[in-house]
Amino acid sequence: MTVRRQAGRHVLQIPGPSPIPERVLRAIDMPVIDHRGPEFGELGRATLDGIKQIFKTENPVLIYPSSGTGAWEAAIVNVLSPGDKVLMVETGHFAAMWRAMALRWKIDVDFIPGDWRRGASPAAIEEKLREDSRHAIKAVMVVHNETSTGSISDIKAVRAAMDDARHPALLLVDTISSLGSADYRHDEWGVDVTVSGSQKGLMLPSGLGFNAVSQKALAAARKNDAPRSYWDWQDMLKSNATGYFPYTPATNLLYGLRAAIDMLLEEGLDNVFARHQRLAAATRAAVGAWGLELLCEAPSDYSPVLTAVLMPPGHDADRFRKILLENYDMSLGAGLSKLAGKAFRIGHLGECNELSLISALGGVEMALSDAGAPHQPGGVAAALRTLRRSEEP
Repeated sequence: MTVRRQAGRHVLQIPGPSPIPERVLRAIDMPVIDHRGPEFGELGRATLDGIKQIFKTENPVLIYPSSGTGAWEAAIVNVLSPGDKVLMVETGHFAAMWRAMALRWKIDVDFIPGDWRRGASPAAIEEKLREDSRHAIKAVMVVHNETSTGSISDIKAVRAAMDDARHPALLLVDTISSLGSADYRHDEWGVDVTVSGSQKGLMLPSGLGFNAVSQKALAAARKNDAPRSYWDWQDMLKSNATGYFPYTPATNLLYGLRAAIDMLLEEGLDNVFARHQRLAAATRAAVGAWGLELLCEAPSDYSPVLTAVLMPPGHDADRFRKILLENYDMSLGAGLSKLAGKAFRIGHLGECNELSLISALGGVEMALSDAGAPHQPGGVAAALRTLRRSEEP
């Protein structure tokens, strides 16, 4: 089959992996060094210390050569044992996947049902915890930013609900798609284990998984006799104390991580988060002008990382995405599981700025016309107005 070449770069507007900045690519493009030598120790210490600033924690952050899925598993096996009960919330596809992993580890999951159109309900979590007078629930597990739906959960409010219920459960949070793109405070919000990955807000290739852990979580891990080897926090912490790892690390990704941390801190985390909120608002303005429906229903739950859009009835979102790819060499996120063919997702995270977003929205508007999808013109103009207003004094 002959593939027609298209001029210019492919436009990757999925909600992760996000485009990798040139500075990070150049950092990764380094010779491999001895991961037991002094040069590596300096790199290890720089990344292990620097990543704490992104999680906003004074506690340890463990870095695994893994995907975010591996970091999910590390969180489970260190603090939970088969038969333990946990409370989870159905916010979307990835919350359901984390639940499925917990079930494979024989964890007893109480899964609060959801409609995939909003974030986790702190009130529902508090009600469940108040009912658990014997404190059988060992952990509350919440996805911060649900990548499948474009909804974000209020983790500060979840912690407050747990405290109001006077429940001792651990709080485990997935920030795989939000870390480095949305405001997140591991220590201040009282999170015990924060899970993340490298390929979204951190602007790296996939291949690094993270666990930020509280002292309460470390104490729970020391008491937990569930079998684990590769994911064991204790082995990691012993080696990390001097900047090293207990097994071969992803050295070149750590070079990239050091560069990404520098970029985020140079821009300023508050500025990074404000930029993402600004781009998200512009995207929602475009969707509204097109006359399309946002998947996330509650404005308080709108994600700054991505926007999920429902396709008009009778029109297939995957066909629309195929037309967009073929005509304009641009990729959007697909609808996942029960949203397959019903929704598409526009990522506006990582290195995305105003000009790259407007380019992407222009591609979406042209492809909606090409696909014959009912919509009103003017989405790009609405986004431009939103961005201009945001810069006015």
